[in-house]
Amino acid sequence: MTQDIAIIGGGIGGLCLAQGLREAGLDVTVYERDVTPADRLQGYRVHIDPHGARALHDCLPAHLWRAFLDTTGRGDQDFAFLTERLRLLAVIDTPKVADPADDHHSVSRIMLRQVLLSGLGDTVRFGKTYERYERLPDGRVELFFADGTSATAGIVVAADGGNSRVRAPHDLSEPTANGGIGVTEQEGALMDNTSSYVLWALGAAAGRFPSDISEMSGEQLKATVARMVSTWHPGLRTLIDRSHPDTVSLLPIRTSIPIDPWPATNITLLGDAIHSMTPMGGIGANTALRDARLLRAALTGGGDPVQAIASYEAQMREYGFAAVRGSHRLAEQFVGNSRVARAGFKTFLRVVQRLPRLKAKVFS
Repeated sequence: MTQDIAIIGGGIGGLCLAQGLREAGLDVTVYERDVTPADRLQGYRVHIDPHGARALHDCLPAHLWRAFLDTTGRGDQDFAFLTERLRLLAVIDTPKVADPADDHHSVSRIMLRQVLLSGLGDTVRFGKTYERYERLPDGRVELFFADGTSATAGIVVAADGGNSRVRAPHDLSEPTANGGIGVTEQEGALMDNTSSYVLWALGAAAGRFPSDISEMSGEQLKATVARMVSTWHPGLRTLIDRSHPDTVSLLPIRTSIPIDPWPATNITLLGDAIHSMTPMGGIGANTALRDARLLRAALTGGGDPVQAIASYEAQMREYGFAAVRGSHRLAEQFVGNSRVARAGFKTFLRVVQRLPRLKAKVFS
């Protein structure tokens, strides 16, 4: 079985892996359902933590790592928790470190994807919507796409997100709906890659939204959110009021359920395809990047590829599902149905803000 590798999905994790494998001289192809790189404007900033930064450093060619650093935000990397009335709860300090590969960074998702796509050329096949696979007698895998074409590979990596079609036949746990989130996203002519903009999101448990919210238009979603935040600070309400209805959409939050180990094969998974999590904590993209770094090291280390995948999956399950559980706990604290829990979390943040040693221990 040769080590030609197919990656299904051209998101952050899949592209980072492709860069790392290509840099190591392996034969890799990415199959992405989008027709062009600009089909979707993934237009909000993402926090890259030291796990994500180290993965980018290790997988990207040196000039692209420098390009990534050049496109990150400047200034302090601290972030704060505020109440709905914009009263301070806590400020989380993230001191700078000497090595940027071990630091925190803020970057536009659009720019990050452009960096990750740079130099890949024909490695990424756009307009390829994956449908199914078949195992061949020699152990290789044949992949079938919606346009009627097919391709074969010795190793397949599912990087196709929380609704992964590659994962489905493996009888692994499907992500479950955890809540709802109203999001305003700039699309098409309303935003370009260089304009300034603000993106807002209202997160809440599904039961706090109207039962027919999935059928609402952008105008109706905007009105619903406005009612839900009617007692919030006027500055926050203004963000809602000034948003174009066409940019408001509904995004269900889904989280995977940690599962028992499965036998390793030449088909593996990374990112949301195996450990989809809530956006609370901002660790989903970083965990996918961590997967990419670990899987790249496994596949370029020599030896039997299935054994390498088994080693990768054992480690990935441990930290990946820990991230899922941690993200779910944060979601319950931030947007759960319990007012007592939400009030308790606010009190906790006020306490740690007054006790620097405790804050350093909690958020280290």
